[in-house]
Amino acid sequence: MPQASPAALSDIRVLELGEFITAPYAGKLMADMGADVLKVERPRVGDEARRHGPFPGDLPHLERSGLFLNLNTSKRGVTLDLETATGRDIFIELCRHVDVLIENRQPADLQRLGLDHESLRAVNPRLIVTSVTAFGHTGPYKDYKGYAINATAQSGVASRIGDPDRSPLTTPLSRGDYWGALNAAAATMTALFARRQTGEGQHVDISSAECMATLINTMNVIDFVDVGFYPTRNGVRLRYIGYPWVIMPCKDGFYSLITVQDRHWHRFVELMGNRELATNPRYQDREVMGKEYPEEVDALVEPFLADKTKAELWETCRENRIPFHAVQDMRDLARCPQLRERGYFVDIKHPEAGELRYPGAPYQFSQTPWRASRPAPKLGQHNAEVLCGQIGFSTYDLTDLRRTGII
Repeated sequence: MPQASPAALSDIRVLELGEFITAPYAGKLMADMGADVLKVERPRVGDEARRHGPFPGDLPHLERSGLFLNLNTSKRGVTLDLETATGRDIFIELCRHVDVLIENRQPADLQRLGLDHESLRAVNPRLIVTSVTAFGHTGPYKDYKGYAINATAQSGVASRIGDPDRSPLTTPLSRGDYWGALNAAAATMTALFARRQTGEGQHVDISSAECMATLINTMNVIDFVDVGFYPTRNGVRLRYIGYPWVIMPCKDGFYSLITVQDRHWHRFVELMGNRELATNPRYQDREVMGKEYPEEVDALVEPFLADKTKAELWETCRENRIPFHAVQDMRDLARCPQLRERGYFVDIKHPEAGELRYPGAPYQFSQTPWRASRPAPKLGQHNAEVLCGQIGFSTYDLTDLRRTGII
């Protein structure tokens, strides 16, 4: 029987000190590519993500959070109370034996504990410390707490999303956290390549707000420089571009009608069989329609969409090469024929949560494939294996560490 190919990062050891999304997702991206990632959690309560759903049967449980289970595949896990001197000593000893530390604690908190980059560099000069926070470890906002909503809104995206008569919106699903984490993982790999040349580690300081600004603000800046356009919120549409650029209701949800090509719009008008849209001179200039009276055009399109499902509209648009598409919810994605054909989703069995379906590889390598090598760790699952086996803290007794609440 042929042996499995070695994983791309099988020779990299990572220590993860972080909660919720940013540091855990950065660690997951490396763990699923084969890195040995050891997650450090607080005793008894664990990672904050354990208290966020979804939960099977909607019953909260520390070992059954869908968010936590997905963000922590392929990792091992230990518990340590870093507020104790013994807990910090053990953590520092772990830092001696790894290549990378990924963390998302507040800078002042790390300095208070003596676990900042400069202190750890004295322990292990080859250590790469990757910090991923909302505002980074330098600058005027470094000591402010920040979340995905802050990092995303600061990028300028809130100026473009939402109804103009209501409060601004931000992008959904903690996008700022995930984008910061993705940049953190990529920057960590760059630092590993640099260490091959220099033999030294470094501090990789990632600000999710800056990452989002680089992603989003580029559009705002280009629009302003090129045409003097200042973005505003316009609800379900863009008003400064030719019609259609809009999301509209259909029989079982919403459908996105977006194109910059005249041929796509004309083809869709033919499918609708709407003589008014096809022949009335008022509806022939897409630029004017999009900027001056798009709601009027919506009223002519809505009856066609109202009695058709997302699947029916998608099939019709695909057959006629029209790039309109359904606004999909999680159920749609789980049933997506393309993702099913590609084998995107994977089934992973967890000792407490049971077998669940997870998102799979975000990319495919031909020689060193992605794989979820193990389910997310139970709280403190690998305490004995790591503390007495891998590192060998012979001066500590696990029973005593548990009794004193250190692990």
